[in-house]
Amino acid sequence: MDDDKVFRALADPGRRQLLDRLCDRNGQTLGQLCEGMDITRQSVTQHLTLLEQANLVSTVRRGREKLHFINPVPLHEVYERWIRKFEEGRLRLLHDLRTELEGTQE
Repeated sequence: MDDDKVFRALADPGRRQLLDRLCDRNGQTLGQLCEGMDITRQSVTQHLTLLEQANLVSTVRRGREKLHFINPVPLHEVYERWIRKFEEGRLRLLHDLRTELEGTQE
């Protein structure tokens, strides 16, 4: 995984909005993704290209249409490497606190 490409892709609010839209409804065409966006079709295309390069979006051709799908694997890998390890300590503390509180109530 190329963390730099993933973080660079996620750094832009327009790209995050595209990922949110694909998360809500996967398999959209460029035209569908452009609807309601305040940027040009060319800009959406450029954003999608960067998302594809970061492996966050994959495409499938269906006739003349090109459908875009979110790929959650790189996000999960970022979570596993950068976020989960920080949650473990907090969850362990909550577990220990619960155990201690439940133990004192007996």
